[in-house]
Amino acid sequence: MSATQNTLAQVVPLAKELDESTVSPGVLGFVVFALLGLAVWMLMKSMNKHMKRVDFDEAPAPESPAPTAGDPTKHA
Repeated sequence: MSATQNTLAQVVPLAKELDESTVSPGVLGFVVFALLGLAVWMLMKSMNKHMKRVDFDEAPAPESPAPTAGDPTKHA
């Protein structure tokens, strides 16, 4: 039992060395972070659902004529 008391005696002074005016996020920070994560997850689900509904057929590229030797728009 003395080993447990020794360990506890070593840990307790470490906790006292912390600055008592230190600010930490706490429970409110966790709740806000969890709500943001939930909102992002719901937005991703909604986006995936909407993207599955999209039916997009790409039009073929228009064929352009080959430039001639005297074409001023052709750069060497």
